[in-house]
Amino acid sequence: MDSPTTATERDLEREIAALEQKLATLLAHTRALRVANSALQRELTAAGARNQTLGARMATARERLDALLARIPAAIE
Repeated sequence: MDSPTTATERDLEREIAALEQKLATLLAHTRALRVANSALQRELTAAGARNQTLGARMATARERLDALLARIPAAIE
């Protein structure tokens, strides 16, 4: 015949079950954060590429403006 479970054993079993639930929740949050982090890394990479493109366009526009300004005759004093 099995011995009856003591109150201490039941308390330990409940505590283990609670810890297992907390661990499962922690793992789920960790997975979700990894997915979010991956998406943010992709967005950052895309934003960096866009920033480079815009920087190049600004440099081109600056060069064109400088060339146009050079063609304007200097003001006569």
